[in-house]
Amino acid sequence: MSNKINILSPFGPKLAKIKLTKKIIKDINNEVERVILNEKKLRTNDYSKKLVGEVYQEIELSKNFINKKLKKFIQEKIKNYLKKTINKTANKISIKNFWVVRQFKNEYNPVHYHNGNISGVGYLKIPKNLNYSKKKKKTNGTIDFINGSRMFLNKSIYNHLPKVGDLILFPNYLMHTAYPFVVDGERRSFSFNVELDKKTAEVFHD
Repeated sequence: MSNKINILSPFGPKLAKIKLTKKIIKDINNEVERVILNEKKLRTNDYSKKLVGEVYQEIELSKNFINKKLKKFIQEKIKNYLKKTINKTANKISIKNFWVVRQFKNEYNPVHYHNGNISGVGYLKIPKNLNYSKKKKKTNGTIDFINGSRMFLNKSIYNHLPKVGDLILFPNYLMHTAYPFVVDGERRSFSFNVELDKKTAEVFHD
C-alpha cells in the first residue's frame, strides 16, 4: 500500500500570478506620466471619487489606450486563467475599467471588493524596502486577499509582497486591502475589472 498523499484544493477562490512584460510596464508608466503632466487631462481622468482608496492619486486610463496597448494581453491571460481554474472558454471578455493607483507613505486602501467577474492588480513602481517594519511580521506596503474565516486546515488570508511586473488575477468578490508603508517613494499599481459572458460566469447550471 502506498503512503503517498495528494493534497487537493477543491474549495475557495483561485488566484493567478502572472508576470507583465517590460513593454507593458513601460507603456503604462509613460501614459501615466503623460496624464500627470497635462492638468486638464488629469482632471478629466481623475478616478478617486469612484474608489475607496485613501491614496494620493487614482487615474483612469482611456479606452483608446487600453484597446491599443493592453486589451490583447489581458484577454489572453484571462482565457488562460479560466481554462486552468474552471476549464471554460469565454465567449466575451470585456474590460469594464482600468485605473492606476499612486500610493505614498502612510496611505492605504481599505478592505473592499470589485464589480465585474474577474479583477486584476498589477505593479509598476515599488519603493526600496517597501515592507520595512520594526515588527517581525512585515505587512507594510503589501496586499492581503481575504476569504472566509481561519479554521483548522484552512487559511483565510493570502498576503503578497508586490514586485514590479507582478500581476494577480482574482474573482471580483474576493475582498482585499493594501497596507500603508513608512518609506519614501511611490507604490504605483493598476487595477481593472473584466466582465464575462453570462454562460461562462454562471455557476448554478454547470
